[in-house]
Amino acid sequence: MFSFEEEADFVQDREDLLGVLRMRFGSVPPKVIDHIYELSDLDTLERLILVAANAPSFEIFLEEMNEGSGSFRIVGERFNPIENMMRGDE
Repeated sequence: MFSFEEEADFVQDREDLLGVLRMRFGSVPPKVIDHIYELSDLDTLERLILVAANAPSFEIFLEEMNEGSGSFRIVGERFNPIENMMRGDE
């Protein structure tokens, strides 16, 4: 991939991630925005977009964001939206 195409992908993924976070959780702290713009791995950005769309709370998103690039999937009951609705977490 050409360098400018790759950079365009990074910009789009970062903006998509921030958009999902804002839709789900409201305003995003500047420190989190800075962290997102420091990410340099497309796979990590794409994973975080999925996390942002599925995490039941902003705190869980932050935990996943701090896992780094070594984490590659989201699993477990804390990402089960049906379970969370049954308990009244939403």
